[in-house]
Amino acid sequence: MGKSLVLAEKPSVAKELASVLHCRQKGNGFFSGEKYIVTWALGHLVTLADPEHYGDQYKTWSLETLPMLPKKMELVVMKETRKQFKTVADLLRREDVGDVIIATDSGREGELVARWILMKAHCKKPAKRLWISSQTEKAIRQGFAALKPAKEYDNLFYSAVARAEADWLVGLNITRALTCKFGAQLSAGRVQTPTLALVIRREEEIRHFQPQSYYTLTAKLPGLSALWRDHKGNSRLFDEARADALLKKVQGKPATVIKLQKQMKSKMPPAAYDLTELQRDANKKYAYSAKQTLSLMQSLYERHKALTYPRTDSRYIPQDVAGSLSERLQACAVGKYTVLSDAIRRKKPIQTKYIVNDKKVTDHHAIIPTEQRVNLMALSPEEKNIYDLVVRRFLAVLSEPFQYEETTVTVDIGGEQFHAKGKTVKSEGWKAAYETVLDDEDDDSLREQVLPALRQGQKLAVKGISKDTGKTKPPARYTEATLLTAMENPLRQEEDQKLREVLQQRGGLGTSATRADIIEKLFAAFYMERQGKDLVPTSKGNQVISLVPADLKSAELTAKWEQRLQEISEGKEKNERFIGEMREYATRLVSDVIRSDAKYVHDNVTRQKCPECGQFLLEVQGKRGKMLVCPDRECGYRHSLTVLTNARCPNCHKKLEMRGEGEKKMFVCVCGHRERLSDFEKRKEKAGANKNEVRRYLNNQPEGNTGNSALMEQLKKWQEQNK
Repeated sequence: MGKSLVLAEKPSVAKELASVLHCRQKGNGFFSGEKYIVTWALGHLVTLADPEHYGDQYKTWSLETLPMLPKKMELVVMKETRKQFKTVADLLRREDVGDVIIATDSGREGELVARWILMKAHCKKPAKRLWISSQTEKAIRQGFAALKPAKEYDNLFYSAVARAEADWLVGLNITRALTCKFGAQLSAGRVQTPTLALVIRREEEIRHFQPQSYYTLTAKLPGLSALWRDHKGNSRLFDEARADALLKKVQGKPATVIKLQKQMKSKMPPAAYDLTELQRDANKKYAYSAKQTLSLMQSLYERHKALTYPRTDSRYIPQDVAGSLSERLQACAVGKYTVLSDAIRRKKPIQTKYIVNDKKVTDHHAIIPTEQRVNLMALSPEEKNIYDLVVRRFLAVLSEPFQYEETTVTVDIGGEQFHAKGKTVKSEGWKAAYETVLDDEDDDSLREQVLPALRQGQKLAVKGISKDTGKTKPPARYTEATLLTAMENPLRQEEDQKLREVLQQRGGLGTSATRADIIEKLFAAFYMERQGKDLVPTSKGNQVISLVPADLKSAELTAKWEQRLQEISEGKEKNERFIGEMREYATRLVSDVIRSDAKYVHDNVTRQKCPECGQFLLEVQGKRGKMLVCPDRECGYRHSLTVLTNARCPNCHKKLEMRGEGEKKMFVCVCGHRERLSDFEKRKEKAGANKNEVRRYLNNQPEGNTGNSALMEQLKKWQEQNK
């Protein structure tokens, strides 16, 4: 039979698999044991060939060579990872390797990673599939005991190929067409463009919003305040004359309790986390970007083995996982989670009706703790924050409902009704898992208050009635949290009921695994920028939306694609038919762009020339600060003007921006604080920064950040001197 070659997606995962499979002999790019050889990809080792691969005519971008429609899409080995591909290919050809076990991420993209490697290496050996949702030793052993023939996942692979080839055909053709037609570095895509359209549509709503003044009446009564409402429940009056008339009508009149209602209510616990919901809460509470949250989750999954697979769009677990809940509760019974975790575990049976639902589990179940006990001291502060969110949600969903008695009071004053509401907690239930709950407050809801003892028909003295003025607010700009929500549920923008249903079933724009990257692409293309936590479209973003064909801006396209990709993965449709239609669609998109008589205008041109090609540079706001970029795509020159660093302002503690070059480098804060680099170094030394603090500061700098290299060099020297 020979040995089995296990193909993981990352070196860190391969190392864990090798440990469990007793592969202790380290080779160059693999681990070897008696029964198994474990090797790895580095994400994708193989990808679809670039246009230049299909002919020299595509080396120069021009409208004359569009659309690009290769007869057969070909695979190429990625240059950056060519060495590791050769290692994997050589292992696949070894005579002592009898079969292959695909152990890449258990999902559509993971399937693509492995299958393309096997295809490019011309491997015909039998293949099996490892499908697991956590990286604990127990999960790995159970997975290897239940390997399935790889052929059972062929349709999943076909849907992945269809997605990749369609994105190539549409994305590359429309990007080249826009860039060549309008003389600017423009890009578009089936998910990227409708997402940008959401942000721009919201900005237009804000720009065209006309605030209206409104008035409310509040009665001050003994021990409580009551808000006037009409018979439809509206509290806002947009006619000041009517508000004044009502105020005159009720002033000086006594109040009578005409309705006193007490009702027991309960609020069910929130569902467990999927990736998008976790990214949303992490952005609300900690201002983490979607990509940062995914990165932290990946570390908690792979390195610490504390949480299950992150790239999931399910918020439930199947029945067969429910049997491990007691072990998972015991594993997370550490520190501040111990009391509640133990209390839930002692209850027999454990409450599972809010988390177990086989019908709502997709490729992977919800994000929950693993059975492996976590070492909180080994987690970074950011990892602790994400772990805290997941564990509290896990404990909450296994708890009883939050129960309370709600008292509503209606009083009559001069023939008009005023209302008040109070709450008495009867059982904390799932809210015991939280110190504070991230609730979305309704502006028009009655504020809860502690109500005095009242009875039906009771007369109350009116201490005063006030008329308060407010203004209607425009819709809020998107943050990453609310944009993720809009991407997941873009139903309000879609009028077609069938497409609304598809979007609801398939999860909207993109998938849980890809939404973070889509948002990052919009930043990288300078289509939108951050203003605090708000996302604001740039002039470039506004213009590109006006230039792309209309249907590429709508969630409708993604709805149709995702529906058909799902049907391919279920074996209900052939991927060849889908790809054939995408070729026709790409042709039509290119024609639409070529026929366009629209214009693109650079409104951020500086008077500074590119040192490489001589064109005037553009000033853009990058994710980490301001940059000068060359408008010529083939030149690609970039230069940082300012860089947002991880150094903190001594006054307001916000992140400092680095400006200038050489000896003129200085830190600048939005609060007005300015500090030379040399003064910053002296302040750090005087404050007694230890080696761990310096190391953390250096490690937290983003890759490729050269804007504050002088500072980093000084800190490294300081670190060397204090070893």
